[in-house]
Amino acid sequence: MLRFSLFSITKYIDESKFASFRKLQEDSGYSYIRLIRMLIGIFVVFTIVLFLPWTQNIRARGELIALSPEQRPQTIQTIIAGRIEKWYVQEGEFVNKGDTILQITEVKDEYFDPLLLENTNKQIFAKKLSMSSYEEKVNALEDQIAALQNEQALKLAQARNKIKQTILKVQSDSMDFAAEKINFEIAQEQYNRFITLYEQGLKSLTELENRKQKWQETKAKLIYKENMYLASTNELLNNRIELNRIDAEYKDKLAKSRSDKFTALSGRFDTDATISKMENQYANYEKRLSYYYILAPQNGYVTQAIQAGIGEILKEGTQIVSIMPSKYDLAIQMYVKPLDLPLVEKGQRVMVQFDGWPAIVFSGWPGASYGTFIGEVWAIDNFISENNLYRVLVVPKKGEYPWPEQLRVGVGVRAISLLKNVSVWYEAWRQINGFPPDYYKKNKPSVLKSGEQKSK
Repeated sequence: MLRFSLFSITKYIDESKFASFRKLQEDSGYSYIRLIRMLIGIFVVFTIVLFLPWTQNIRARGELIALSPEQRPQTIQTIIAGRIEKWYVQEGEFVNKGDTILQITEVKDEYFDPLLLENTNKQIFAKKLSMSSYEEKVNALEDQIAALQNEQALKLAQARNKIKQTILKVQSDSMDFAAEKINFEIAQEQYNRFITLYEQGLKSLTELENRKQKWQETKAKLIYKENMYLASTNELLNNRIELNRIDAEYKDKLAKSRSDKFTALSGRFDTDATISKMENQYANYEKRLSYYYILAPQNGYVTQAIQAGIGEILKEGTQIVSIMPSKYDLAIQMYVKPLDLPLVEKGQRVMVQFDGWPAIVFSGWPGASYGTFIGEVWAIDNFISENNLYRVLVVPKKGEYPWPEQLRVGVGVRAISLLKNVSVWYEAWRQINGFPPDYYKKNKPSVLKSGEQKSK
C-alpha cells in the first residue's frame, strides 16, 4: 500500500488482528536466515575449490601439417622453358609416381632441329676422326725424332772419329816437321862448313854447289813438312767446326720436329676437349628430351593446376601444379611464447582440440575434458620464427586414443601443454600476479659405485 498522504492511518489499525500482516513479518525473518545460510554454503564450497588440484598448462594455437617434408603439399616446376602442349590430368585426380601430368614443346630456336641428336653425333664422330689424325701425326713425328736422334748420334760419332784421325795426322805431321827441321839444321851446318872449307881451298866449287843443292832440297822438304803440319792443323780445326755444325744442325731439326709434335699434341688436346664438350652437349640434348613430359614425383592427388590452357609459354622454374601426397603422418605445428619456451621439452604430454571437432575442455582438469586428444612434443625449434614465437612439433602419443582419420592437413588446432599439478588458489594467485607457470625436472638417481656408501 502506497503512503503518499500526509495523514497516515497506521496508528488506527491493529496489524496483529490481520493474518496477512502476520505472514509478512514471519517470511521476512526466514528470508534473512536463508540468505545467510546460502552465503555460508557458497563460502565453504569456494574454500574447498581453492584447495582442489589444478594442472598448470600452456595454451598455443597451431595447425596440422605432415611430419615429413616429403609428405607435405608440394608444387611441380618445369625445368626447361616450353609451351603447354597437352594436359593428362585434372584437379582432384589421383596420380601414381611416374604418371604423365603435362606435355610441353620447345620454344628456343637452338633446339628446333628435329635431327639435333643425330647431327650432334655426326659432329662428334668427325671430331674423333680428327683426333685420330692428330694421333697419327704425333706418332709420325715421334718416329721422325727418333730417326733424327739416331742419325745425329751416327754423324757426331763419324765427326768425332774424323777429328781423332786428324789429331793423329797432326801429331804425325808435327813429328815429320820436327825431324825435317833437324835435318835442315844439320844440312845448314854442313853447308856452312863447306863454305869455310871452300874458302880455305880444301873443297872444290863443285862440291860446294852439290852441298848447296842438298841444303836447298832439305829446306824445301822442311817447308813441305811445315805446310803439311799447318794443313793438318787447319783440317783439325775444320773438323771441329764441322762437329759443332752437325750438332747444331740436328738440334735445330730435332727442335723443329718437337715443336711440330707439341703443336700436334695441342691440336689433339683441343680436339679432345671439344669432343668432351660436344658429348656433354649431346647428353644435355638427350636429357632435355625427357623434360618435355612433366611426371608425378610420388603418389598423390592433384590439388590445383597453377598454369592452365594450351599454348601458354612457361619459363624455367615455373610452378605448374600442386600435389598432396596420398600417405602422410600428421603432426601439429604450434607456436609458443619465448617466456613459455623453457617449460616445453621433448616427450611432454599435450592436450589437443581440433577445429570443427566437438569438445568440452577443462584445461586445469584434463581428465574431465571431452573430445580432446593426447599428443607429445616431437621437436622444438632452436631459433625464433618470423612471428616472434618458437615453433613446436607435436605428434600423436603412442598408447593413447588415436587421432581422427577425418583430419586433413591445414586444420586449426588449439593445444594445451600440461605442466605441474598445483592448488587452485595458487594458480589464481599466479595468474593475478602474472608469474610464469611452475615447472620442474626429476633428478635421475645416482648410481653408486662398488665400495661406496650413501652419505647420510
